[in-house]
Amino acid sequence: MVRFFLAGIVQGSNPGRETHRQDYRERLKHVLSRTFPGAEVFCPVETNPNSMDYAFVKGAEVFFDLISRAAKYEVLLAYAPEASMGTAIEMWEAYRAGRLVITISPLKENWVVKFLSRKVCSSFEDFEAFATTGEFAKMVDAHLARAAAEGKKA
Repeated sequence: MVRFFLAGIVQGSNPGRETHRQDYRERLKHVLSRTFPGAEVFCPVETNPNSMDYAFVKGAEVFFDLISRAAKYEVLLAYAPEASMGTAIEMWEAYRAGRLVITISPLKENWVVKFLSRKVCSSFEDFEAFATTGEFAKMVDAHLARAAAEGKKA
């Protein structure tokens, strides 16, 4: 069973407490359930739906826990329609841990997106085509096989 971490924009560049719409997470989970039936999908926003209301200590605990979790799932799927500091940190930690990072973003020349992602899809439509053609599953399978051959957890 493959385990996915859904990274993605929450606050982005908003200077206050306002957040971006999170409905993209359902769309990602739908594609994952079709492509990888039975996969485990961890969604930070589902686990912490009211995180903007957390007190400082609780917020810090959740933040550092999520960063740690990003490095533990075999695949990190990131949605970054614009720069997102939290998503970038999650991508970095997953990359450093040898995880597979797939990113949906028009920011293909952004160095975080470009150098940490094994695959960058410029839009949801591109990502859905990547999954529908079977290329996503092949990439995940190859990553898992490579990690197993190296004696590492994917």
